[in-house]
Amino acid sequence: MEAAHLLAGRGLRVELFEMRPQASTPAHTTGLLGELVCSNSLKGTDPQTAHGLLKKELARLDSLVLATAFETRVPAGKALAVDREAFAAAITRRIESNENIRIIREEVCEIDADMPTIVATGPLTSERLAARLAEMAGSDRLFFYDAISPIVDARSIDYSRAFFGSRWDTGSTDYLNCPLSREEYEHFVAELLEADRVHAHAFEDVRFFDACLPVEVIAGRGSESLRYGPMRPVGIVNPADGRRPYAVVQLRRENLKGDAYNMVGFQTRLTYPEQKRIFSLIPALSGAVFHRYGSIHRNTYLDSPRVLKTDFSIRGHPRTFLAGQLTGVEGYLESAAAGIYAGLGLLSHLKGGELPVPPADTALGALVQYVTEPREERFQPSNINFGIMQDPGEIHRKRRREARLEREYRSFENWIDSLSGLI
Repeated sequence: MEAAHLLAGRGLRVELFEMRPQASTPAHTTGLLGELVCSNSLKGTDPQTAHGLLKKELARLDSLVLATAFETRVPAGKALAVDREAFAAAITRRIESNENIRIIREEVCEIDADMPTIVATGPLTSERLAARLAEMAGSDRLFFYDAISPIVDARSIDYSRAFFGSRWDTGSTDYLNCPLSREEYEHFVAELLEADRVHAHAFEDVRFFDACLPVEVIAGRGSESLRYGPMRPVGIVNPADGRRPYAVVQLRRENLKGDAYNMVGFQTRLTYPEQKRIFSLIPALSGAVFHRYGSIHRNTYLDSPRVLKTDFSIRGHPRTFLAGQLTGVEGYLESAAAGIYAGLGLLSHLKGGELPVPPADTALGALVQYVTEPREERFQPSNINFGIMQDPGEIHRKRRREARLEREYRSFENWIDSLSGLI
């Protein structure tokens, strides 16, 4: 969406291919553009965090996704969460109403290397197109992984065993907390570890992203792992007794109506019957009705540091660009950023120039560097974080964050100035 929006806004005629609803995926349920399937959260907005910096840069780049997200926002504390249906509907209306974009509803199975093209097929790229990408990039450079979280009917939750409040803010109603005692937690973990799972197909090289691990994989790393992960009780106080629960499952509103809740961080590979059985062991969810169970699904991405040039074109194929999760960025807004950047790369190519690479001390530049700079270790997708951004140097820790923000601002503005004729 971002790539098409950017190119159309520069006067180019864009043909946008979308295979849904004629051909769907294991995770999508509609034919709407921009349908979110894993979570309705687009992470934090605090400009002193890496996610906040990326949002600030996206706003500067006129991001369609970010603007629409704020328009369809639902309460989620400091996080930017959206009403999924309203978000996708708004994105679809804006793309459909753009006179420079022609939407073609059919599956693409081939890529014409001579036609200026951006491939942004996301984590659920169809098998035939994935095979073509593997052919262009090298069959050993294509990988698969991922899982999504369940959604619970709000009417089926036992509110006598749950309470509202976000971390450090007992007055908030953005999250519904489902507490567990030590005995309940230990029983839950024991049953979770023994539950039946859906196994990957033989053709799938499953490498889970560390920030999006299935709950049963986390549980397998140690009995307390979930209490230090998605079930951590830190900052949460149960108003019934004024104490911190031993463990807690947080539910986040799925839409503005509040008639459905997403189990935060509970992506899973469990079979559907086992999900019903295991998640019903959570006291507040003992009678839960699930609108959608979690499911494993293919998440296609390439070994981008060995496949992509710095403008996101495929090595050896200068007219074919990649965007979104195919490149190895992880997260909705990281994917949006990759779309904008790929659009700028294609635009630079058409103008006969070379796209300036944003500095690595900016959020966008850090993502670009991460997915295009060769490394010795196996490549794994990443979202934006300060760990992949260039360090501000030898500065006293009290001034470190301030110095990082000042440097990011200067670097990003200088990069914007270098994009003469592109934005």
